[in-house]
Amino acid sequence: MEMGVQTVRRDFSDKQVRRSLFRILRNNVLCSMATVTPEGQAHINTAYFAYTKGLELVFVSYPDSHHARNLQSNSSIAMTVFNSAQTWGRQDTGVQLFGTCRQAEKRLLGKMVSVYGQRYLGFAKWKRQFEKKEGEFPLRFYQFVPRHATILDEREFGGGLFITVHLPRRRDHL
Repeated sequence: MEMGVQTVRRDFSDKQVRRSLFRILRNNVLCSMATVTPEGQAHINTAYFAYTKGLELVFVSYPDSHHARNLQSNSSIAMTVFNSAQTWGRQDTGVQLFGTCRQAEKRLLGKMVSVYGQRYLGFAKWKRQFEKKEGEFPLRFYQFVPRHATILDEREFGGGLFITVHLPRRRDHL
């Protein structure tokens, strides 16, 4: 039996697509994100992430980290979200997201703290303790706005089927 991989374009308004995408985000807490150095070299980093119903992803990082510096000069980012404990040969799930990312504007910080804190319940307390001890919180919030996604959800769509989706955007939706 010959097995192949197929890619199909679907619309984000498709309930099955949205259900799959949000289930993958909900069931995973770590992402890998690829950025580009000013010299055009790839760099990858792993981080905890949160997300909004408007499909913006939020993470925190030191502003002098390699990936944060890369984002200052080139906002292009690719992110993968998947469970690394999956077993080969079974029904796999994961998503690749492509878009732009920037350090959050001050006017969005309250919402970002809320989104991140709802996912990681100890975060707000940890942040307050850090600020009390150090005087300033050194991590910054970053807002990733994906424009395209490639979903692999073999339970939902079948084996070897990648679903590509254009993600509609409203500016500063967070």
